[in-house]
Amino acid sequence: MCAMNQVRSPMAEGLARHYFGKSIYVQSAGVRKGVKDEFMVAVLDEIGIDAAKHRPRTADELEEWEGLNFDLIITLSPEAHHKALDLTRSIAAEVEYWPTPDPTLVQGSREQMLDAYRGVRDGLAKRIRERLRG
Repeated sequence: MCAMNQVRSPMAEGLARHYFGKSIYVQSAGVRKGVKDEFMVAVLDEIGIDAAKHRPRTADELEEWEGLNFDLIITLSPEAHHKALDLTRSIAAEVEYWPTPDPTLVQGSREQMLDAYRGVRDGLAKRIRERLRG
């Protein structure tokens, strides 16, 4: 979960599905609804993950559509962490906070911006493999 489900959390969702396939259930959400980020799609595509069909969604939408049946909620932004802790009043889920920089804040050339996204992607990939490895 992140602030808007447009960069960090969909990136984490795509990575977790890529590494763990159907052995775990994973969905991403945001506190607020953002818009699909093409840089996020591009850096996942570089490593063979297709995120082109991702549509940002909020935690409230996810709860409404399918319920929040999660054992673990990983939050990637302070705002998402507070929202997840609020959710634990009504669901029994462990919450972990992984502070993750927002690459949309980086300014510069296209390549500099892509490098910021790649850094987030690679950092999340490492943490996901370490944390979710059975």
